[in-house]
Amino acid sequence: MKIRAAITAIALALLVVGVPQVQAATTTLTFSVRQTPSASESVVTFYGTIKPARSGLTVKIQSNTSGSWKSTRIQAKTAKAGSWKVAAVATSFDAPIKYRAQVSASGKIFYSAIRTITIKRLPEMSTADPSMVVEQLGPGGRIHGADISRWQHPSDKQIDFVTAYSAGLRFVMIKASDTRDDADALSLKYLVMDHAAAQAAGLYTGFYHYAILPDVTDTESIIRDATAQAQKVIWRLASIGGYTERDLPYALDLENKCVRLSTSGACQLYASRAEVTLWAETFLGILKAKTGKTPMMYSYSNFLEGSMNKSTLLSQYPLWLAQYAIDPFNPINTPGLKAGGCYVHSWTGANCDSQWTMWQYTSCGIASKYGVPGTRLDLNIFRGTAGDFIDLAKGSWAPQLLDLMPVNEPSQLTINKQSASTTNKLVTFNVSVVRPDLTPVVTGAVKLVFDLLTAPTAKPTQTILRATSGEWTLAIKGVPAGTYSGKIVYSDVSQTHAQSSQPVTFTVLQGPTPSPSPTPTSTKKPSPKPSVDGCANQIKN
Repeated sequence: MKIRAAITAIALALLVVGVPQVQAATTTLTFSVRQTPSASESVVTFYGTIKPARSGLTVKIQSNTSGSWKSTRIQAKTAKAGSWKVAAVATSFDAPIKYRAQVSASGKIFYSAIRTITIKRLPEMSTADPSMVVEQLGPGGRIHGADISRWQHPSDKQIDFVTAYSAGLRFVMIKASDTRDDADALSLKYLVMDHAAAQAAGLYTGFYHYAILPDVTDTESIIRDATAQAQKVIWRLASIGGYTERDLPYALDLENKCVRLSTSGACQLYASRAEVTLWAETFLGILKAKTGKTPMMYSYSNFLEGSMNKSTLLSQYPLWLAQYAIDPFNPINTPGLKAGGCYVHSWTGANCDSQWTMWQYTSCGIASKYGVPGTRLDLNIFRGTAGDFIDLAKGSWAPQLLDLMPVNEPSQLTINKQSASTTNKLVTFNVSVVRPDLTPVVTGAVKLVFDLLTAPTAKPTQTILRATSGEWTLAIKGVPAGTYSGKIVYSDVSQTHAQSSQPVTFTVLQGPTPSPSPTPTSTKKPSPKPSVDGCANQIKN
């Protein structure tokens, strides 16, 4: 929603002309300002983050027009992730003005770096239709977009979204969450970096969650895991302030049905069609019910046909389909068609075509062309008109206090089963951890902490195998013969859930000593495998 405010003139090109004011080393306030493309009025967007992240702080925008700093009427509140953003309509033009952001935290006032910008008056337009700035500049005369994750930030480099917009992109799908805690933390880091910057440059933003399915088979456990992962997504949306009308929906990235890996990384067990389908139906249904905006489904045709059942519930969600090596510049080309026969899945149309809404047509876009560090970029096109695109983005959701991720919420750890026998076998613990309402914790992990008096001299290797949300099998290798005491500890580096633990004792007997492996006599080095060009048949655009 546009916020009308009387502001003085602001620049099209952003220049840093000052340095941050003196402030505590532990608190920083970043600040950017940019003229955002608009169909009807000259809009300027101010945005940034406060670190460490704190929610609910008031960020004031100050201007300097006559040698002194004065607060404007423009203010923003920091979201849970520490990010903030506010837009205003400019009422004067063509003069450079200095701006800075101010925030009060812990009884102290902090200032951002100073920015200077000059806003340009828009040419007169006959309509205020927002679809006018969603030009169809992509292959085949369709709306062009990209999707990004940590891989587009090598060495923490930033994406130049102004270049992306100038090159014809009008939307970007941002990886915002992941089942795995380590990957999820990186997703949050770059979501905060990219979300406001992309919107300020004129791009619409969407999100996606990369899902790992649970190693369970009963209906109740599958639903419980999908519910927990949907909760993670809702918390993530709430952390950045919810949905705005410049946000496309969240997408479920479901392309992997392996639920159990061997120590070598090979898949030992796959989820069944019914299990995959139920999990997706549950996850997407919860997200739609909570936010009011219909989420999307991302996958590829072979997975949709071979790993899921047809579902009328799933068919209501827009499909984001991946298929490469088809030329999207030919307007009659379309993804999701078999060379012979018909893909059969929830989005199969009457003529065997896939009813896709977005098409990821290459993973080999020329990254530098779109202001993205690195060499490769996923590129997408939108199927419908500019009006259809705006409809997809319609609808906002503002989180309430209860929707925010808790901080150090109490948790309860239970050891369901433990096993210890001989030194040649693993010591294992099956552990579950729940929240106060007895639903599983959403993030965190477990480990064995030995008591100092019984701790082995050589540190054993601990491996965590996730069964489902809030349930793990902890496998310990290399425990010498002896009796041990300690505790199984659950901890969460995101500080969503508080630490909990349970004491354990176990005895390991001496097992057979393995024969030493023979020393190889051959000194011949294996021939290197020929390199494979992953972009050999893909569109390089």
